[in-house]
Amino acid sequence: MIERIKCGMNNCYLLSQGDNTILVDTGTKADRKKILRACRGRNVRLIALTHGHCDHAGNAARLSRELGAPIAMHPADLPLLRDTLAEPLQSPGWTGKIMIRFIRLTKSRVSRSEPFDIAVELREGLTLAEYGVDARIIELPGHTRGSVGVVTGDGLIAGDALTNLFPPAGKAALWSDEAAMEASAAKAGALGDVMVWFGHGGPARNRAW
Repeated sequence: MIERIKCGMNNCYLLSQGDNTILVDTGTKADRKKILRACRGRNVRLIALTHGHCDHAGNAARLSRELGAPIAMHPADLPLLRDTLAEPLQSPGWTGKIMIRFIRLTKSRVSRSEPFDIAVELREGLTLAEYGVDARIIELPGHTRGSVGVVTGDGLIAGDALTNLFPPAGKAALWSDEAAMEASAAKAGALGDVMVWFGHGGPARNRAW
């Protein structure tokens, strides 16, 4: 079961099966108490990050200590923990350009995540059964080099590889590698008629992106 934790413009997710839960993404410092409340009474066995931007990984170190759960991420995104703009982002649309400008203006305030060690590397095909949840990882680079998605029986948690921040839902609004982003969108679309849970915006049915 996928449960959305709406944190302003960001989403985090609880992925649960039986008595086991995986927290997917961790929001920013402002979201910490809300996420901890959502995790209360849960057996959170893993914190999985869809990518390394600070609005998704910013609380990972602190929540790992609070919940006693290891952190999983693709290692290609480690540089983003030191600087969320370590991979320059681009977008052709005016909304994307506004978002990039906003990120740059707030860079000094929120651009870093507290350092942490990756206990589990999220690679293509990795299953999360060891943590009590029937799910697997697919690599979806483009928004960042290390962007991944989590595929479950309830659909795809796509992080920022796809977006629904400004409906209709579609491909990533921002990317570091456009060709990789396009390929990842097609890869997600090939999963068929499943629900997609985005890093930003509400869920929507999958389609040929």
